[in-house]
Amino acid sequence: MKYLRQLYDWVLTWADRPSGPTALGIMSIAESSFFPIPPDVLLIPLALGKRKKAFRFALICSVGSILGAAIGYGIGHWVWWNSDGSFSIFAQFFFKHIPGFSQHAFDRIESLYDTYKFMIVFTAGFTPIPFKIFTISAGAFNINFLWFMIASIVSRSARFYLVAGLIQKFGNPIRDFIDKYFNLLAIGLTILFFGGFAFLKLII
Repeated sequence: MKYLRQLYDWVLTWADRPSGPTALGIMSIAESSFFPIPPDVLLIPLALGKRKKAFRFALICSVGSILGAAIGYGIGHWVWWNSDGSFSIFAQFFFKHIPGFSQHAFDRIESLYDTYKFMIVFTAGFTPIPFKIFTISAGAFNINFLWFMIASIVSRSARFYLVAGLIQKFGNPIRDFIDKYFNLLAIGLTILFFGGFAFLKLII
């Protein structure tokens, strides 16, 4: 936890630098495959500092995260397994050193994909669930790449544009709200989305 806190603080230092948007893009790519700190941590102070550019920062986050999702998928598809079906050295490294990864969680995600298909990618992309676990596992379990990318584009863009929109409209007072309630808001909106999806299936 101390290591994560130090990493969190380091990420925040980029908010006051001219290269902050570049760091945001790189961080967004990395977070979708291995980096433990979500890009919202840097998106929020950047958007607060330049509210007129909030949607531009959201776009940087979205594009970077979607590109990172494709990279994560490639990792899972190409380097996650040995030829005999066992976990590769690369996968073992992730299990030991990347926060959020475990063999138990990985096995559990396979059953979620069997049940919910691409919808679980949307949930992971929009909510606080670590997205990188699902991008890599999607490739490892050969989830349809087109649907995976569509779910990633929709969920990641919705998440970051929601944050940017709140900041652009309300400014600094919304920061505490986002810090305190964003996770609950994201989960609530996801429940509404899938509730509507389930209702649509019933009436069609």
